Formats: sequence, C-alpha cells, structure tokens
Amino acid sequence: MNSILYPFWNKTIFTLLLFLSLTTLAQETKLDSILEDYHNHPEQVLVAAHRATNPNYPENSLAAIGESIRIGVDIVEIDIRKSKDGELVIMHDKTIDRTTNGTGKVDDFTLAELKEFKLKFGNDITDEQIPTFEEVLKLTKGKMLLDVDFKLEGEAAVRQTFDLIEKYGMEDQILFFLYDFPETTQYQKLNKDIKIMPRAYSRKDIRAIRKLEDISIIHIDESYYKDRTMRRLIKSGYRVWINALGKYDRMEAEEKNSGFDALLSRKYVNVIQTDLPEELLSYLRSKNLHR
Repeated sequence: MNSILYPFWNKTIFTLLLFLSLTTLAQETKLDSILEDYHNHPEQVLVAAHRATNPNYPENSLAAIGESIRIGVDIVEIDIRKSKDGELVIMHDKTIDRTTNGTGKVDDFTLAELKEFKLKFGNDITDEQIPTFEEVLKLTKGKMLLDVDFKLEGEAAVRQTFDLIEKYGMEDQILFFLYDFPETTQYQKLNKDIKIMPRAYSRKDIRAIRKLEDISIIHIDESYYKDRTMRRLIKSGYRVWINALGKYDRMEAEEKNSGFDALLSRKYVNVIQTDLPEELLSYLRSKNLHR
C-alpha cells in the first residue's frame, strides 16, 4: 500500500471500528444498566409500568410499551392469554369488551379475528391492535424487563410461552409472575434461566419462598409489610416488589409526591409497579433512587 495512504486507511479503519463499538454499546446500555441495578444495586428502585399504562396510548398496546421504553421504564407488566387457534396474545381481561371495539371472550376468536378489532383509549377507538406475545418480545428485546402476568393454566401453556422467550434469547429479560408459589420448582425445571417471581400473601409465605432455590425477587403485599422482614430480604439479595396501584397512585394523582412519599415510608422495597410510571421515575430520580 502507498505509504502516504497507509496512515489515512489506518485512521479510517480505527474510526469505523470505534463507531461500530459505540453503536453496539448504545444498543446494549439500557438493558445492561437495568440488569446491573437489578442484581448489584439494591438501593436503586426499579419502576414497573402496569400494563404499560401511560397518558397517551391504550393499555397493553405496542404503542404504550414503546412509550415505556422511551421514558426509561425498567419493567413493563403484560398479561398473556390465548386465542382460539392457540396464539399467545396480550390482554388483561377474559373478554375484549372493555379494551376494544368488539365483544366476546378472547379465546372465542382466532388471532386473525382478534387483529380485526381496535384497542380503545378511554372512549376513543385507536388504530392499535391486540398485540401478540411475539410482537412484544421483538419490540422489547435488549431494552427492558418484562413482567409476564400469566393468565393461562397448565404446563403446556407455560412451555409454549418459554419456547417463544427462548426463540428470541430473552431469558434474562423475563420475570415470570406466579400467583401460586408452590408451582415455582415445576416451572424452573423448564428453563432455569427465566426468573420466576412468586407472590407471597403473608410473612409465612415469604419464609417458604426463601427455601426455594434461584429466586431473586418476591412480590409482597403491604398488608404484612414489616421493615425488619423486608430489610432481611434485601440484605439477602432479593428484590422486593410492591404495588402503588390503587391508593398510592390515586393520592399521587391528587397531590404531587403525596402518594409516593407515603409508599416509600415502606423503605425496604425496591421494585414499584404503578399506573404513573413517568411521575414515579421523576420522583425517584429527584431522590437519587433511580438512574
């Protein structure tokens, strides 16, 4: 190579490699930082958007999830049901009456038929369709965690769900929520890399859950919250999930900071699910409790 051109090409290649590495880093940074905080920074409170709720888009819609990504939400909670032809779809209710311009049970329709309905935002009909679980995985890959609120029953349905997660290599992004913690071991056997989040209904349940292996997060209720118990959980490496839904979100909507101040008097919690994710992010950042 011409000696005059060599420095030029060398510099060009270096610049290209630097650009590619920075581009890759930028794509990975958000999820990496969430996982870093999840596992190593218990003082950082993670924000979960309930059904991806926000002021602009229908619940459990791709647009709402996209908005959650944009504002910096750590976790989006979604609800999984199944269509008549066995496809996994995102819908909280058993019927589509409340959330779409149609009526009937979710599993009365094929996926193609469900896609004909439009999601509602308040009383308005939007252009948003009922998403599939696969569409949600594609949208969120590498960007955030997903709290999978599983509305189905049986190991076959769980296996189908896990298969899709594995297809996209997203095991590290999933919190699989179980209402009945005794099922934990059964589903851990299907894929040990998918995090199970059991719900505890009492301090007795917490003691039982702590005997299980490979649990990193426990969903609690404030009815039995005690500082000492939750402090022990966090010091032992668990994430403690609590809801602001209902009372605390209503207080916050009526008077800024009132609801979140009251909730954070339960100081040993470090994942909060809310219908006001943008407000909670702002609040936590003002307290240096979120990146």
